[in-house]
Amino acid sequence: MSIIKENIPVGLCCDHAGYATKMAIIDYLKSNGIKYVDFGTHSEDSCDYPDYAHPCALAVERGECYPGIGICGSGEGINMTLNKHQGIRSALCWLPEIARLARQHNDANVLALPGRFISHDEALEIVKAFLDTPFEGGRHQRRIDKIPVK
Repeated sequence: MSIIKENIPVGLCCDHAGYATKMAIIDYLKSNGIKYVDFGTHSEDSCDYPDYAHPCALAVERGECYPGIGICGSGEGINMTLNKHQGIRSALCWLPEIARLARQHNDANVLALPGRFISHDEALEIVKAFLDTPFEGGRHQRRIDKIPVK
């Protein structure tokens, strides 16, 4: 079961350190007929991840994209930036099992990846696990409801 929503593209964002991984993910999405919006960056030239993370997060919050995927060198910076948005639950994942748990238990709506610490094959396995895992709901929903600062 995929979490991809009909006619809603996946949002992608990265910095220079995540660019090559993002391109591998784009190839995967294209080959599987999955729509996406690429918020950048568009090269390996040095840049700042917030410039791309914020527009992607806003698109996910507005329902224009779902889910989002962000990549930087360690995954930490882009994850922190994405999670500044109240409607975002970004999960830094480096193993498929962590991605599954982030979806099942936390209803993560953005996947953050450490581009310098995983291979492209590993990244694709994590993306597949994230996209193929539904939220379990139930007892987890009350916890999710407590995350936003009100």
